[in-house]
Amino acid sequence: MTASEKSPEIGREITAAGYRTNVHDHGGDNGKSDVPVMMIHGSGPGVTAWANWRLVIPELAKHRRVVAPDMLGFGYTERPGDNTYNRERWVAHAIGVMDSLDLEKVDLIGNSFGGGLALALAIEHPERVRRLVLMGSVGVSFPITKGLDEVWGYQPSLETMRRLMDVFAFNKGLLTDELAEMRYQASIRPGFQESFAAMFPAPRQRWVDNLASREEDIRALPHETLVLHGREDEVIPLEASLKLAELIDRAQLHVFGRCGHWTQIEHAGRFARLVNDFFDEADKAASGDA
Repeated sequence: MTASEKSPEIGREITAAGYRTNVHDHGGDNGKSDVPVMMIHGSGPGVTAWANWRLVIPELAKHRRVVAPDMLGFGYTERPGDNTYNRERWVAHAIGVMDSLDLEKVDLIGNSFGGGLALALAIEHPERVRRLVLMGSVGVSFPITKGLDEVWGYQPSLETMRRLMDVFAFNKGLLTDELAEMRYQASIRPGFQESFAAMFPAPRQRWVDNLASREEDIRALPHETLVLHGREDEVIPLEASLKLAELIDRAQLHVFGRCGHWTQIEHAGRFARLVNDFFDEADKAASGDA
């Protein structure tokens, strides 16, 4: 990343798990909560933390510190020299972000691919997570959908990006030519497609399975968990969230009707209110107000 780039997708640079990492860090002065939020983005082509979370970061940051990194190999974060990616490496990178920012414990939000990482992090490092939000999440095994196979198999072209946008969103009114052009240009920035192509090569069912945690580990999860999903999601099946809600003892499930894979974009206001209320509940319990 270069200092001359003024993109809002560029936050500040830290070193996490040995890698230069682009991270957005907002709301640190709005200390209504002692527990910060960390948000882990999904895995679409050209994705960045800002592209994924831009509509909800400002709302959440009114109440609490919000940290959103570009995960290893994505966005403006460094690519590993060996071009090797897996759940274990991404979880280690997420812990590295927390360590670099001295975040002892967080409320953790994961979107899609990021939900699988958030779930694995909570299982492997339960003391580092207070509450968990899984949105349109992987984390259990399921037969890969046509939509997810197309997303992970993306080959750059404006036409292909337009088609993927159609898969992501229920509300087709969101799908302007300008948005498709912006996301296409993001996907062809230097190094972006090379790393993305290395993450999920065919056959892609194995990457769904790699991101899945063992059911016995999910059942043992002690955290209060909010599971969110769009009813019309064509990328991650609703059944995945139904399974997570069944396995996680302290789970709540909210399904957004008339909503695809972009819950945090198509229902940004509702998403932010649900998540803030969920975290406020823990704040009040900690202060003895509950």
